[in-house]
Amino acid sequence: MNFETMNIWCWLIPLLVGAICGVLGYLIGKSGNTTIDNSAEIKILEDKNAILRGELEACNKKAASATNLGASASSFAAGAAVASIPFDADTARAIFRKPIKQDDLKVVEGIGPKIEGMFKDAGIKTWKALSESSVADCQKVLDGGGKRYQVHDPASWPMQAKMCYEGKWKELFKWQEEHKHGKL
Repeated sequence: MNFETMNIWCWLIPLLVGAICGVLGYLIGKSGNTTIDNSAEIKILEDKNAILRGELEACNKKAASATNLGASASSFAAGAAVASIPFDADTARAIFRKPIKQDDLKVVEGIGPKIEGMFKDAGIKTWKALSESSVADCQKVLDGGGKRYQVHDPASWPMQAKMCYEGKWKELFKWQEEHKHGKL
């Protein structure tokens, strides 16, 4: 056995194996990298969002003009009917199996006692006020509480508050059962 040539092979074999493994690893890694391009879907959703925002703006203008017409008796009567939706505690209790107080923001999935206090401090004290708040306003209230409250997602809170305000207890209960933790 020649020890001089054996030293060369001791160096050459690990180098060749390392180079082959490096090339194979690179090729396998390159082939497994599949990037999904969702830009077309995002564009479609952005367009739908723009259309819905336009429709919402038109509805808000229509509602504002209807409330500004206060001179006619029919619009006054319609405004009075919308302004006073009665609270039915018995129905709410029957559906939720616990007593529900009027304008208790904790009925909304995701709002606890501390967050309810933050909203009341911000002037949002009723279901109606919360239902008329934007998600961005809700997020501002949460941001005011620090990092501890920034993890909450208020996207569904105005919708849930509207169901409370309108007395749609069955729909609210069903929605909360389907969407645990109040997330959309």
